[in-house]
Amino acid sequence: MLASAVNFIVHALLAAWHLLLDSSVYIILGLLVSSALRVFLSPNAVAKHLSNGPVRSVLKSALLGIPIPLCSCGVLPAAVSLKKQGANRGATTAFLISTPESGVDSIAISYALLDPIMTIARPLSAFITAILAGITENLFQKKAQQNQGIPDLTCPVDGCCDGVDCDPAVHLHHHSFYDKIMVGIRYAFTDVWADIVGWFFLGVLLAGLIMSVIPQGIMERYLGGGIYSMLIMLVIGIPIYICATASTPIAAAMILKGVSPGAALVFLLAGPATNVTSLTVLLGILGKRATAIYLGALGMMSVALGLALDYVYRLLSISPYASIGKAAELVPEWVQIGGTVFLIAVSIRPLWSIAASKFSSRKKEAGPESIVQGSGAA
Repeated sequence: MLASAVNFIVHALLAAWHLLLDSSVYIILGLLVSSALRVFLSPNAVAKHLSNGPVRSVLKSALLGIPIPLCSCGVLPAAVSLKKQGANRGATTAFLISTPESGVDSIAISYALLDPIMTIARPLSAFITAILAGITENLFQKKAQQNQGIPDLTCPVDGCCDGVDCDPAVHLHHHSFYDKIMVGIRYAFTDVWADIVGWFFLGVLLAGLIMSVIPQGIMERYLGGGIYSMLIMLVIGIPIYICATASTPIAAAMILKGVSPGAALVFLLAGPATNVTSLTVLLGILGKRATAIYLGALGMMSVALGLALDYVYRLLSISPYASIGKAAELVPEWVQIGGTVFLIAVSIRPLWSIAASKFSSRKKEAGPESIVQGSGAA
């Protein structure tokens, strides 16, 4: 009994380790791109483009959200900032959908763990869903707000310039290209990675468990394709909290166990875009009608796009099981190991902070009770 339990744990950890090897280099590449976005592209700086036009503003907002690596909770402050600076509700809704469903980091890991079709389908589906929801919201809005947004031109490097009281030509000489790159890298491997590191490793471990525990026949029977598979995935994905990057290894493990690519896509869209916490905040940001449009468009488009993706695989006679994870084979093994070691090294501090924070909060909750018990014992 003990030997079988040990074998199971070892098998699950080995499966998780192989997923980590396959994805580490692509995660690092995604983080490097996010570092460039930090210093060269700010959502606040383009907010002025998101206030005018029921369609044009939505298109720009959906495009803006695609590369930005933020989860369903992390995107909320950015969306609030956009709305306060003049973005209309449709543009805000589009940003809230396209941002958590995609991101340069999740696109990179999708290419590593999934296949080229899924890598393209994921951001494309996020873009389509965001456009539909945003335009619908603007059309239902009785009186569209046409306020011109006031962009935040504050220096993204160290805030040395507010972009208003200093000459932009002078500010160009405040920081070198090297300074900007270093600040961006520091931001990517501290702030961005700290936000998703816990969920990423949890996702890798869950993927290892799925590959070790769940028989392939069960997945094929209930989630092998069709409308019911999509609806089941939708029900699973909407309430949970998982970021786009962490959901990818889970989706890859599901597909290898027999889940259809379309059902996996529903999970990749609904999981990162929603959770119970973010939905309650959305009610305060957008109101009941916009939140209902948000959920309705997300649900309908996720299911429709999932069915469409399964049709594409059948039309092209492509087996997803044969192509999953093949892109990772393009990376030499020594590069994979080096990338994994580096990723683990930069993860130690944020993981330790997460663990210390959890322990501290539990200790505070148990504090008064422990004191009373101690007094009684005395």
